[in-house]
Amino acid sequence: MSRIGKLPVNLPAGVSVELLDGNVVKVKGPLGEMTQKVDPDIKVTIEDNEIKFTRPTDQPRHRSMHGLYRALVHNMVVGVSEGFEIKQELVGVGYRVAAQGQMLTFSLGYSHEIQMMLPPEVKAEVPDIKKGETPKLVLKSCDKQLVGQIAAKIRSFREPEPYKGKGIKFVGEQLRRKAGKTATAK
Repeated sequence: MSRIGKLPVNLPAGVSVELLDGNVVKVKGPLGEMTQKVDPDIKVTIEDNEIKFTRPTDQPRHRSMHGLYRALVHNMVVGVSEGFEIKQELVGVGYRVAAQGQMLTFSLGYSHEIQMMLPPEVKAEVPDIKKGETPKLVLKSCDKQLVGQIAAKIRSFREPEPYKGKGIKFVGEQLRRKAGKTATAK
């Protein structure tokens, strides 16, 4: 048995789950509503505030899908009840970000500003910073995959470089730093 797949998904208060036709799981909670189509071979049962997944055989295909669909549905339950949050910081002189509704405007040392429109499911906020701190960007959503994809896209605008560490990085991310050149003694 899959270690992940055999674990039941517990439903917190305020979250309701439906099993629709075509093996589609619909999760509704205080932060939103999400659906996920599950492979027809994987059997989904909802009982006693728990969602359980079972597979028909021990084939590698069934074993991999067993854990996958359980993890996807678990992420949906956590997303509609608590939500997901990713924090990023902009390290570099003059690096800034501004959020106006769903539009983000980045100033990252290029000759132009970079503008990015966020999907309606993702909310962005830029906390106020004190003098000497790096600007931060907080992305929130109930969809874990979508908020991670948006964060990766933002990071690709100016990835951290290994010498000074300038760029857009995740809060708490450990960067691999390089020593750089040393002057030769004469």
